[in-house]
Amino acid sequence: MDILLIGGLWLDASAWDDVVPELEALGHHPVPITLPGQGDGSTSATLDDQIAAVLAAVDAASGKPLVVGHSAACALAWIAADARPEQVAGVALIGGFPWGDGKLYADLFEMADGVMQFPGWAPFVGPDSADLDEPTRAAIAAAAIPVPEGVARGTVRLTDERRFEVPVVVVCPEFTPAQAREWIDAGDVPELAQAKHVDLVDIESGHWPMFTQPAELARLLANAARPE
Repeated sequence: MDILLIGGLWLDASAWDDVVPELEALGHHPVPITLPGQGDGSTSATLDDQIAAVLAAVDAASGKPLVVGHSAACALAWIAADARPEQVAGVALIGGFPWGDGKLYADLFEMADGVMQFPGWAPFVGPDSADLDEPTRAAIAAAAIPVPEGVARGTVRLTDERRFEVPVVVVCPEFTPAQAREWIDAGDVPELAQAKHVDLVDIESGHWPMFTQPAELARLLANAARPE
């Protein structure tokens, strides 16, 4: 199965370099997506540009792909399910949840000169980053790509309720499946509260398992890609 891999904020397609061979060894065809503004040199990209890149990958896939979003890009994966509900086999969300219609995509940190820079590790002290050693932290920070304001402050639009029929797997790194279920049941994640097929799976990692647990992450994604 084609598995489309969408990195979160500040990441380009190379973030999946250690996951790709693991997925290939499990018989799948991973496709890391280069998002406009996060790997193509553009600083004027918009959220619509990124959505277009994801949908182009869905349309180009062989058969129905699994669409994987990491962190903020969980919203992009869910937008793909909304825009192509009959063309997507499922959605896997790593360390994040989808926003509802009308929410800003990722207006999370200070903007300067039209971009949102990687803020350093201080905001991520604790479970998010506890499993990252110093060389990995340094490598991630050095490779971090400023996110264009037009992406971060873009508005999520959802229009097709058939998205709720698309199977969802939530990969839980810095939080547990029990915590995720509590948040969903409490109404904190209304999109998943309405989804008909939601599985929650654990991974022993922080927020960036593609760097610290690539083999286990690949195994979980391969399981999510299995047809029922």
